[in-house]
Amino acid sequence: MSKSVETPDDYVETVSQERAQKDEFFGEHPRSPIPRAEQSSFDGLNYYPVDPDYRFVVAFDEYDDPEVITVETTQDGQQRYEDAGEFEFTVAGETVTLHGFRPVDDEDRLWVPFRDETSGEETYPAGRYLDLEDPDHRTEDGRWVLDLNRAYNPFCAYSEAYECPLVPMDNWLDVSITAGEKLPGFEPAELSDHEHH
Repeated sequence: MSKSVETPDDYVETVSQERAQKDEFFGEHPRSPIPRAEQSSFDGLNYYPVDPDYRFVVAFDEYDDPEVITVETTQDGQQRYEDAGEFEFTVAGETVTLHGFRPVDDEDRLWVPFRDETSGEETYPAGRYLDLEDPDHRTEDGRWVLDLNRAYNPFCAYSEAYECPLVPMDNWLDVSITAGEKLPGFEPAELSDHEHH
């Protein structure tokens, strides 16, 4: 692990505060993905405990000639991304690779979705996302902060009103990522329809 300015305790506290703010947004805000009728019974998102070992500072191996790919969505639509490069790091003794996808209209953002061995068991079947912004998630030496404690469910996990891109197969991992958001406490009716993805 690289040296961080925060102590592990500070880091856990910071992530815990972010989670509390997100719970407040989901439970009260008009733009919450949780249907209004269900907000009153919402008592917080489900998470794995914050684990500093799931925060990685890693180089991004950018491709010289990135390919533009078409990503299917939960509602049979399509979105286009540039397959910009890959991160390599070690989880539970296994070296894994995650591709970073760049929206074709946003050079400063990397979308890092993944499915893993918890998907469909403890976490959302269609996978989870990380959004990395440059420079917010970059270190001074140019590496990126890949923090799996901040992996989140797409809004379509909470309501069928949303359309979400599906995780490209390059980012289907054979390890369990026991960090970040778990399955919602309630299941929207359409969830089972997408388990085959």
